[in-house]
Amino acid sequence: MRDICCYILWSDMLMKFYTGACQFSLKDRIEKHNNGFYRGQHFSKQANDWRLFLKIEAIDYSHTIRIEQKVKSMKSSINIRNLKKYPELVENLKDSTRN
Repeated sequence: MRDICCYILWSDMLMKFYTGACQFSLKDRIEKHNNGFYRGQHFSKQANDWRLFLKIEAIDYSHTIRIEQKVKSMKSSINIRNLKKYPELVENLKDSTRN
Protein backbone atom coordinates (compact mmCIF):
# COMPACT_ATOMS: atom_id res chain seq x y z
CA MET A 1 0.00 0.00 0.00
CA ARG A 2 1.28 3.48 -0.87
CA ASP A 3 0.94 6.27 1.65
CA ILE A 4 1.85 9.56 0.03
CA CYS A 5 1.77 11.81 3.04
CA CYS A 6 3.51 14.01 5.52
CA TYR A 7 3.49 12.39 8.93
CA ILE A 8 4.05 13.71 12.43
CA LEU A 9 5.21 11.29 15.09
CA TRP A 10 5.27 11.77 18.86
CA SER A 11 7.70 10.26 21.37
CA ASP A 12 6.75 10.13 25.05
CA MET A 13 10.38 9.33 25.86
CA LEU A 14 11.66 12.54 24.25
CA MET A 15 8.45 14.56 24.64
CA LYS A 16 9.00 15.74 21.06
CA PHE A 17 7.50 15.59 17.61
CA TYR A 18 9.19 14.30 14.48
CA THR A 19 7.96 15.31 11.03
CA GLY A 20 8.70 13.27 7.93
CA ALA A 21 7.57 12.49 4.39
CA CYS A 22 6.45 9.12 3.11
CA GLN A 23 5.68 7.70 -0.31
CA PHE A 24 5.31 4.02 0.50
CA SER A 25 4.03 2.23 3.63
CA LEU A 26 3.66 4.57 6.59
CA LYS A 27 3.37 1.59 8.93
CA ASP A 28 6.74 0.27 7.72
CA ARG A 29 8.24 3.74 7.98
CA ILE A 30 7.22 4.10 11.64
CA GLU A 31 8.59 0.62 12.41
CA LYS A 32 11.91 1.67 10.87
CA HIS A 33 12.02 4.76 13.07
CA ASN A 34 11.37 2.62 16.14
CA ASN A 35 13.93 -0.03 15.18
CA GLY A 36 16.82 2.39 14.61
CA PHE A 37 16.89 1.76 10.86
CA TYR A 38 17.88 5.35 10.11
CA ARG A 39 21.53 5.51 11.13
CA GLY A 40 23.97 8.27 11.97
CA GLN A 41 22.80 11.46 13.57
CA HIS A 42 19.18 10.92 12.57
CA PHE A 43 16.99 12.63 15.21
CA SER A 44 14.40 9.85 15.37
CA LYS A 45 17.09 7.34 16.39
CA GLN A 46 17.08 8.86 19.89
CA ALA A 47 13.84 7.06 20.80
CA ASN A 48 12.02 3.83 20.03
CA ASP A 49 8.50 4.76 21.08
CA TRP A 50 7.43 6.82 18.08
CA ARG A 51 3.70 6.75 17.36
CA LEU A 52 1.61 8.46 14.75
CA PHE A 53 0.25 11.82 15.87
CA LEU A 54 -1.04 13.10 12.54
CA LYS A 55 -1.06 12.01 8.92
CA ILE A 56 -1.53 14.64 6.19
CA GLU A 57 -2.42 13.22 2.78
CA ALA A 58 -0.79 14.82 -0.25
CA ILE A 59 -1.33 14.95 -4.01
CA ASP A 60 2.11 13.56 -4.84
CA TYR A 61 5.53 13.19 -3.21
CA SER A 62 6.72 16.70 -4.12
CA HIS A 63 3.58 18.08 -2.44
CA THR A 64 4.42 15.95 0.59
CA ILE A 65 7.89 17.50 0.79
CA ARG A 66 6.44 21.02 0.64
CA ILE A 67 3.99 20.18 3.45
CA GLU A 68 6.82 18.66 5.51
CA GLN A 69 8.98 21.78 5.09
CA LYS A 70 6.09 24.06 6.08
CA VAL A 71 5.35 21.99 9.21
CA LYS A 72 9.04 21.95 10.16
CA SER A 73 9.18 25.74 9.76
CA MET A 74 6.43 26.08 12.41
CA LYS A 75 8.97 25.13 15.09
CA SER A 76 6.28 25.01 17.76
CA SER A 77 4.58 22.06 19.39
CA ILE A 78 1.54 24.28 19.95
CA ASN A 79 1.22 24.89 16.21
CA ILE A 80 1.59 21.17 15.53
CA ARG A 81 -1.02 20.28 18.16
CA ASN A 82 -3.35 22.86 16.59
CA LEU A 83 -3.10 21.04 13.25
CA LYS A 84 -4.75 18.04 14.90
CA LYS A 85 -7.18 20.12 16.92
CA TYR A 86 -8.35 22.29 14.00
CA PRO A 87 -8.70 20.29 10.76
CA GLU A 88 -9.22 23.50 8.77
CA LEU A 89 -5.58 24.38 9.49
CA VAL A 90 -4.52 21.17 7.74
CA GLU A 91 -6.66 22.05 4.73
CA ASN A 92 -5.13 25.55 4.65
CA LEU A 93 -1.66 24.01 4.86
CA LYS A 94 -2.41 21.62 1.99
CA ASP A 95 -3.84 24.43 -0.14
CA SER A 96 -0.92 26.78 0.54
CA THR A 97 1.62 24.14 -0.51
CA ARG A 98 0.03 23.12 -3.80
CA ASN A 99 2.29 24.15 -6.68
